Amino acid sequence: MRKWLPLVAVCLGTFMLLVDVTIVNVALPDMASGLRTSLSSLQWVVDGYALALAALLIGVGGLADRIGHRRTYLAGLAVFALASLACGIAPDPAVLIVSRAVQGVGGAAMIATTFALLNNSYTGRERGMAYGMWGAVSGASSAVGPLVGGPLTEFLSWRWIFFVNLPVSVVAITMGVLLLRDQHTRQAHRIDVVGVVLFSAAIGFLTFGMIRAGELGWDTTSCWVALCVGAALLLAFVVVETRIAEPLLEPSLLRNRVFSGVLIAAVVLNFSAYVSLTYSSIWMQSVLGLSPVTAGLVALPMSGAAFVVSASLGRVMHRLPPGRVIGSGILLVGVGDLLGFALVHVWASWPAMLPAFFVVGLGVGLATPLLSSTGTAAVPARRAGMAGGAVYTARQVGFAFGIALLGSVFTAGAHHTLADRHIESTGSVAHDIAGARSADLARTVPAGARRLVDEAVHAAAANGIAALLAVAGLLGVAGAVVSFVMLRERPVPETAAEARPEAALAE
Repeated sequence: MRKWLPLVAVCLGTFMLLVDVTIVNVALPDMASGLRTSLSSLQWVVDGYALALAALLIGVGGLADRIGHRRTYLAGLAVFALASLACGIAPDPAVLIVSRAVQGVGGAAMIATTFALLNNSYTGRERGMAYGMWGAVSGASSAVGPLVGGPLTEFLSWRWIFFVNLPVSVVAITMGVLLLRDQHTRQAHRIDVVGVVLFSAAIGFLTFGMIRAGELGWDTTSCWVALCVGAALLLAFVVVETRIAEPLLEPSLLRNRVFSGVLIAAVVLNFSAYVSLTYSSIWMQSVLGLSPVTAGLVALPMSGAAFVVSASLGRVMHRLPPGRVIGSGILLVGVGDLLGFALVHVWASWPAMLPAFFVVGLGVGLATPLLSSTGTAAVPARRAGMAGGAVYTARQVGFAFGIALLGSVFTAGAHHTLADRHIESTGSVAHDIAGARSADLARTVPAGARRLVDEAVHAAAANGIAALLAVAGLLGVAGAVVSFVMLRERPVPETAAEARPEAALAE
């Protein structure tokens, strides 16, 4: 059993890292109440983590090649642990947001080095078994997040979703020091610092512009200034990458139809599949009155279906046409979102989300396993690591942009309903609903008007959820069409996938 201890050490870090993506969802209403924060702040609590992961993953991989994968992984664990402590004791939203971003920095270091460490510890059949176990832990993490976060938030406080990382980090770091090792020759790659800075700034400005638009309206000058600056920085990133010897991402890869199709599919998958969890958790807790535990259980059909499908079909998926599998998975995600749109009406409650979450979970389980293996198989083997990192980055960008854009859609749907009911200050009320502060509204009106306000809040929140599900569903269907068209190719051989362990990076 001792030979599997290095795998346990790596899986502990992976589990903690990926649980932290979903564990926050069920705690957002309590965060809003405890910190007296706004919708835009809640969006940044989620997006700060995702953007740091997206921006730094490929660059950190190059750093690890220079200083050693084991050292980088252990440093990432330490940074993640300290940032978790800072999140847990955060006195205000600003400190929490910055700490979440630092968590993402540590997470990027951990993800970028995972498979190099497994390669150093295992060979042959044992390496395949290690990849399989790591994949199972990764799949289970998203399901465990809401289940763990619910009880911690309900019986202790939202701060404990971060404090729980500390003992796990101590164990993971201790095991890493004792069991993990570097066996590769450190490479003197140049780190594309300019590329990292430009890409980070670009997606940061774009996300800020989207969140600003949701907060103040799409006719606001500041939102368009941010969006234009972000677009200009993204263009500058592409230009710079064409002119340096060791780019963060080779622009020539984007001319590959299959690789570009996988990146589009990755963005759409996370945008359409996962963002609804965040806002539906706010709706279920702050409007419908569900406890954090119950809200976490409502999401179980999605993560459970995804895990079962991935585990059941994992052995045969690589023999199937990847374009059809990925396209079918994203199509199911879109259909699931549209099913939710059809079922969530003015007086709908949480059971309306169960069929939608289940269908979305089937799609996630179908599309996810082949995303990175298809992307890495489409590029030269020497660029497999870069391709795998790019796919994971695309998924995090899709999630971050989804949080920003669909928050605007939620708010717009709520605003429209409130206007129809002649509620005053509809803009601020809609933001309070989307920002998990519905309970505060009842305290601001006379007792005789509270029933009417409560009815309006329920209708506005339901219509906001329905609106974002409609947008996510339509984008999912469109993404499926793009996947079917751009990923038309022969099946990816299993041997190719096995030869490129980096393929699992984005799973």
